[in-house]
Amino acid sequence: MTEPEWVKHAIWWHVYPLGFTGAEPALPAGQPVLHRLSRLHVWLDYAVELGASGLALGPIFASESHGYDTTDYFRIDPRLGDDKDFDELIGQAHARGLKVLLDGVFNHVGRGFGPFQQVLAEGPDAPTAPWFRLTWPETEWKPGSVPDHKDFEGHHHLVALNHDQPQVAGFVADVMKHWLGRGADGWRLDAAYAVPPTFWKAVLDDVRREYPQAYFVGEFIHGDYAGAVEAGTLDAVTQYELWKAIWSSLNDANFYELAAALERHNGFLETFAPLTFVGNHDVTRLASKLKNPDQLPLALAVLLTVGGTPSIYYGDEQAFRGIKEDRAGGDDAVRPAFPAGPSELALVGQPVYHLHQELIGLRRRHPWLHNARTKVMTLSNDHLVYEASSDGAGITVALNLSGTAAQLPVPSSARTLLAGRGTRLQNSNAVSLPGYGWAVFGP
Repeated sequence: MTEPEWVKHAIWWHVYPLGFTGAEPALPAGQPVLHRLSRLHVWLDYAVELGASGLALGPIFASESHGYDTTDYFRIDPRLGDDKDFDELIGQAHARGLKVLLDGVFNHVGRGFGPFQQVLAEGPDAPTAPWFRLTWPETEWKPGSVPDHKDFEGHHHLVALNHDQPQVAGFVADVMKHWLGRGADGWRLDAAYAVPPTFWKAVLDDVRREYPQAYFVGEFIHGDYAGAVEAGTLDAVTQYELWKAIWSSLNDANFYELAAALERHNGFLETFAPLTFVGNHDVTRLASKLKNPDQLPLALAVLLTVGGTPSIYYGDEQAFRGIKEDRAGGDDAVRPAFPAGPSELALVGQPVYHLHQELIGLRRRHPWLHNARTKVMTLSNDHLVYEASSDGAGITVALNLSGTAAQLPVPSSARTLLAGRGTRLQNSNAVSLPGYGWAVFGP
């Protein structure tokens, strides 16, 4: 593993700043700077009390709308603030022991991106024309005309960069180093699956020479996770396979799917510690995804007792609901504004918040879980018992997906209830779980 040592203790609270702060959906022309990043300050203690050790930020750089259509990588989005606001947020976070992860959108840009605007103004001879994969019309080019370009997954307003060009690699490395130099601790690499791994290797070799303790996690949805990490010299990738298996196995009453995913997860851990999650800015909220919300604690128990680097998406810790839709504005429901401060949150979310605290506290007391492998011990459609272990330490996790009480076998070493809602039966290597119950046992 290439990850920095501090990542072994990282638990991220993931925030989408444009939505969190209630920013306008698009940047109005000539809008003055609005200092909204400071609205996060009051939530940093909340993140610490939750148990997080890092703040993972969605896009914060100047963009045309949702942040993934960047126009200026060296400027904070005016809807959020300026350099001073960024520096203050970094200082406030670090003062509380929170690392800060930035979202780097380096596969594509918005049409307002300066080098692309230069191409529109100067044509095929523009020095930045090689930055993009462009097809020029056979007729004479006229200023302002838009050449055909490779877009991002059908979004024609997103212009894909040409990652074969050394100038692009140099530019991305300069962006990363600029913000790491201002105090950021690492980067999430958006749509990393669409970028050649040789590009990431060249960029990260450059950046790590100056910032060896920076963390780099790539967004990968499917494919050869371990191969992508090795070829691109990434520290980790997003574990979408486990995300899908968690909610799907609960909805379908099929723990066999989860057991298979955990075995693949063990394989990934031989190479890297994946970024694990049950919610993020691109997917329907877990509380809405599950057919039976009573099973939500089981999903969290899995997330926080298996190997990896867990990430909690803002609002999930309060059982927020929201459904992602495939349409313009379809992400808005999962990227909502938060209130001015924690005291304004509805009390209905407190039980799930406390559940997060309980499980995150368990993980913080057992940091070896970062590299833990899981061994399934009992498996049926609605019952699962597994052991998570590393370096001689271990815990046993028991899950009851059914709505009726169940007794499940556990090893004799699983004597003490560490978290959850279960009872270790006396004079028997078994535990009793209520319906939809879960429990974690240790020596």
